[in-house]
Amino acid sequence: MNMTLAETAALCGGELEGDAQLRVTALAPVENAPEGSLSYLADFKKIKLLEGCKAACVILPADAKGKPRPFAGAAIYAKEPHWAFTLVMRRIFGDTAPKRELGIHPTATVHPSAKIGGKVSIGANVVIAAGASVDYGTDIHPNCVVEQNASIGKHCTLYPGVVVRYDCVLGDNVIIHPNSVIGADGFGYIFRGGVHEKIPQLGRVVIESDVEIGALTAVDRAMMAETRIGAGTKIDNLVQIAHNVKTGRACIIISQTGISGSCELGDGVVLAGQVGMADHVKIGSGAVLAARCGVMSDIEPGAVMFGTPARPHMQGLKIQALMAKLPEMHADIKELKKKLENR
Repeated sequence: MNMTLAETAALCGGELEGDAQLRVTALAPVENAPEGSLSYLADFKKIKLLEGCKAACVILPADAKGKPRPFAGAAIYAKEPHWAFTLVMRRIFGDTAPKRELGIHPTATVHPSAKIGGKVSIGANVVIAAGASVDYGTDIHPNCVVEQNASIGKHCTLYPGVVVRYDCVLGDNVIIHPNSVIGADGFGYIFRGGVHEKIPQLGRVVIESDVEIGALTAVDRAMMAETRIGAGTKIDNLVQIAHNVKTGRACIIISQTGISGSCELGDGVVLAGQVGMADHVKIGSGAVLAARCGVMSDIEPGAVMFGTPARPHMQGLKIQALMAKLPEMHADIKELKKKLENR
């Protein structure tokens, strides 16, 4: 990185206070930013973090302009400091990312009937099965498997060890991190005669465009029809999405969440860490489920929920606070019982 503050401010759409020709040479978190670096502070209430900061420049909220700050370096005032810093990161990452090696690695196995688009990169030990297709500009890292008749769109990235099973579909600009599996069989059994009899899982998975899926995540194929992940949805590591689930657009699903079969999420739903959902539950658009919510029934659009079972946020917090007082309340009840018995 070697940008002047004037260039940085222009990229951020921010207002510079300081030497326009000063150059920043690195990006760093505000807590330990070295000399010459660029950092940011999204919340001016945490202004004490700037005490002793050595950064050449810090991106600050626009409404912090004119307020005293314990930092002698330059400042760029931006409406959204985190987004402004992200724009800088994107510019720098684009300059330093490892170059893709176009073409098919000699150790990859590509079936003659597979369709491979232009400017693709297919790494070592990748397997592309019969009838599969990989579209223009897609990057498949080593040890991935794309099974029969699976379809991978344009400009996708499959990191090492990803498996896309037969008949599954990925849209454009999909990113899947290492060792995730798209299209494993749904967990479907009938207990009969003392044996768990397997129900065939005949459907597929459709991942719409601009979806990103973290490492070690599973999206299971439908029993029939399809499991579908809506465009722009972002899924963290270690998430389980069961058969026949459908998510809307731009959902956020955070680590260790488990979504049971045939659940439906509207657009913009947020599931925080370790949320668990019973099957056939519907979550309305814009709903937010706090960490460790246990969802047993449908949730209205825009609701903010907390606890197990999931309740409206403030109600859940009050119940949690009361639970902390249970030992004291129990002791009081015992004392009251003694007094009543002695009357």
